[in-house]
Amino acid sequence: MWLPGAALGLLGLSVQQPLVPSPHPPIENTSAQSTAMSPSKEFSLKSSPDVLSPQDMLSLPRPGAPVANAAGDLALISVSKYSFDDRKTHKSLAIVALEAGSQAYDLPLPSGGDAFWLDERTIAHVVETGKDKDKKQELFAIPVTFDKGSVSTGEPVSAGSFPVTTAADFRYSKTGVLVFSAYVYADGDLQAVKANDEKYENRGNTALVYDQTLERQWDTWVTPKHKSLFSVRLSKKQGKYVLENDFPNALKGTELSSPVEPFGGTDDFDISDNQIIFTTKDPKLPKAWHTKQDIYLVNFDGSGLVELTSGVVHGATHSPVFNHQGTKVAWLQLDTDGNEADRQKIVIHDIAKGVSFTITQAWDRSPNALAFSESGDFIYFTAEDIARVKVFALPVPPTPSSSTSHPNLTAPYTTPVALTTQHAVSGIQVLPNNRLSFAMNSLTSPNDAYVLSNLQRVEADILAQASDGYRGELTQITKFSADSLQGKHLHPGEEFWFQGALQKIQGWILTPPGYKSTDVKKWPVLMIIHGGPESSWADSWSTRWNPNVFANQGYVVVAINPTGSTSFGQKLTEGIIEDWGGKPFVDLKNGWDYVLQNYPQIDSSRAVAAGASYGGYAINWIQGNPEFGFGFKALVCHDGVFDTTYNGYATDELFFFNHEWGGRPWDPKSFELSRKFSPAYTVSKWATPELIIHGSKDYRLPEGDGIAVFHALQQLGVPSRLMIFPDENHWVLNAGNSLKWHHEVFRWFDEYVGEEA
Repeated sequence: MWLPGAALGLLGLSVQQPLVPSPHPPIENTSAQSTAMSPSKEFSLKSSPDVLSPQDMLSLPRPGAPVANAAGDLALISVSKYSFDDRKTHKSLAIVALEAGSQAYDLPLPSGGDAFWLDERTIAHVVETGKDKDKKQELFAIPVTFDKGSVSTGEPVSAGSFPVTTAADFRYSKTGVLVFSAYVYADGDLQAVKANDEKYENRGNTALVYDQTLERQWDTWVTPKHKSLFSVRLSKKQGKYVLENDFPNALKGTELSSPVEPFGGTDDFDISDNQIIFTTKDPKLPKAWHTKQDIYLVNFDGSGLVELTSGVVHGATHSPVFNHQGTKVAWLQLDTDGNEADRQKIVIHDIAKGVSFTITQAWDRSPNALAFSESGDFIYFTAEDIARVKVFALPVPPTPSSSTSHPNLTAPYTTPVALTTQHAVSGIQVLPNNRLSFAMNSLTSPNDAYVLSNLQRVEADILAQASDGYRGELTQITKFSADSLQGKHLHPGEEFWFQGALQKIQGWILTPPGYKSTDVKKWPVLMIIHGGPESSWADSWSTRWNPNVFANQGYVVVAINPTGSTSFGQKLTEGIIEDWGGKPFVDLKNGWDYVLQNYPQIDSSRAVAAGASYGGYAINWIQGNPEFGFGFKALVCHDGVFDTTYNGYATDELFFFNHEWGGRPWDPKSFELSRKFSPAYTVSKWATPELIIHGSKDYRLPEGDGIAVFHALQQLGVPSRLMIFPDENHWVLNAGNSLKWHHEVFRWFDEYVGEEA
C-alpha cells in the first residue's frame, strides 16, 4: 500500500518570491489559463490565538502509546517535541501513573534512545555512547520511585553494552533474557559487525551491485546487512542489573530476516519465557514481487525452529503474539500473495495440539494489533471501522480437532464486539486487574493515554450475548496537548453520506474559524484526496495531512472516502483494483456535487484540490479529465503518479503494481489498463495551475514522476511550480521542511482563490 502523505530552509517564509522563471518562454498553448505565475501580493500563513497554524501543529508534543510495567500501575510514553527556536527535536520519556488525574513525570532523553521496563520499578534505557570508532550502545538501569501518586527517578547505572549501534526493538522476558533486533552481515555474528563494517567502508569504491531485487526500499538502498533477532541474558547480580556478553542469533544459519523492513519492529515478533514467535518474508520468493510472510517459533538460543504456516497458501502475516500462559499464539494472515490490502484475519495456533484455526473468516473488517486477555480466553484487537480505529473483543473458541481456515463457529465466537466507538486507537496492552491500556487520537487531538477497565464485566456480557452492550469504563490518563490547543479552532469533523458507484460513501467536512451556517457563498473550499489508495480519511490526528490545519487557513475542507478506501468493507477496498481512474472518480464527483448542493456557504468558484501518492495520481487524472466538471482553480500534487506504466517498472515494491493493475507492466491486460488510466496520456488537456512536490528519497514513487508533470505543464504554458525536497522520502518528516511545505501549498491556493488584497 502506498502510504499517503534541507535544501529548502526557513528563511523569510512570509516574503519568499517564486522560483526564477526560465529565460526561454514556454511553448504557447491556447487551452492554458495563463502562461506565468506571478504572485500579486505578499503571503503569510494565518496565525492567531484561535488558529491552529502549521507551526502550532508541528510544535505540539508527539506522544507514543503507553507501555505499562508488569504491575500495571505505571507506564512509559515516549514523547518528541520540535522547537522552532533551536530547530531541534527534543525527546523525553513520560512516566505516568495509570490512574485518572495523575501527573506525568518527564524524564529528558537528550541523546534519544530506547526505553522499556526491566521490573516494576526499573527502566532500561539503551542509548548510543562514545564517538567515532568507539561508538556503542550502552544499557542503563534507571530506578523509579512511586509513592502516593508521585513519580521520581534515580541515577542511571550502566548494565553493559552492545557491540553494535543498531540494537533496537527490545523485549524483556520474565526469565531475565533480553531479545532484540540488530543488523548483521551474512555470517550472522553480532560481534563481527564492527570489523565487517570497516571492511565494507574501506572497499575502495561506492558501488552497489545487485543480482536480484530488492535493490532499494522506501528511502534506503539495500546493503549486505540484514536484520536478525538476538538474545542476551540480563539479570540482577548483587542488586545490580548486568548485561552479559554472549549474543546468540536466533536466526543464524537460516535465510530468515526479522523484523521485516522497512517498517517492522516489535510488532513483528513476541516472546514467552523461552521462545520467540516472529514473522519473516518467505526466503524462497523474490521480495519485490511477493508479499508472502511466514510465522516461526524458535527458542531464544536459535534451537527448535519450526514454521507454523508450513504448507499453507497465504500472503503476508503480521502481529504475532503469545498468550500469557505460553500455550497459544495468534497472528494476522492475508490470503493472497501480492495483495497487501487483502483482508487480515486472526489465526490462533494451539502449541500443544499443533492446530491452527482462523477465527474472523466471516468478519468484513481487517484487525491489526492483537493482545490476549490475562486468562487467554479472550483476544483484544484494534481494527478500522467506518473511518475510525476501534478496540474490539472476541472470545477465543475451543481448539478444533484439526487445522482449518473455516472452523464451525457459533455465537458468541463469530462477531467481534466494539469496545470504543470514536477516534483512533493504537498500542493496546492488557493490564492486570481486568484493564486495557492504549493511545487514542482524533481529528482534534494527538495521542493521549487511556485505560479501559471493568473487562471482567465486558467479557461476561459478551459471553452472555447481552443485548445492552458491554459495561466497560474508559478513563483518559494524560492530556499532553490540552494546554497548547486551548482556545484553538478544532472542528471534530461532520460526516456526510451519499450514493457512490458501489455503495453508500462517507466523507468528512471541517469548517474554518468564523464559519456560520447563515453564510452564503463566502468560503473557499479544498478537497483533499487520500493516498494508499487502500487507506482512509479517519477520525485521527496527522502531522502531515491535518484537516484542521487546512480548515484553520480559511478553507472548508472536504475529505471523501471513495472506492478503494478501507474500513467500509472489503468490497469497497477491492473495488479500485484495475479501475484506478474509474469508480473512485464517480464517488469523488458525486460527493463533490452533494457538498456543493447542501452547503450554500461554499463558494464553488473558489475551489481547489490536493492529494498525495494515489491522491497525487488523482490530481493528475483530474487535470487531464476536465469533463469531470470539478471546476478546481488550482491543484497540488505531492509525490503523485504521472505515468502508471513507468511506475510499474520503477517502484520499489513491484507487487503493488502487479496486483493493482492485474499483471506486470508489459502484460497485455495491465498494459492496456495502464494506458487507459495513465495521466501521461491526457497531457494535451491539462490547463489548471498546479504545484508539484516530490521527495528525492522517495523510492515508492520516484521523483521522475513529479519532474515529468512539471516539465509537461511548463511546456504547455500552464502556471506551475516544482518543489523538491532532496532529503525527504514519500513523506515530509523534517519539521522545517513541513513548514515550508504548508507555506508553499497555501500560498499557491491563495494566489488563485484567496481574497483580493
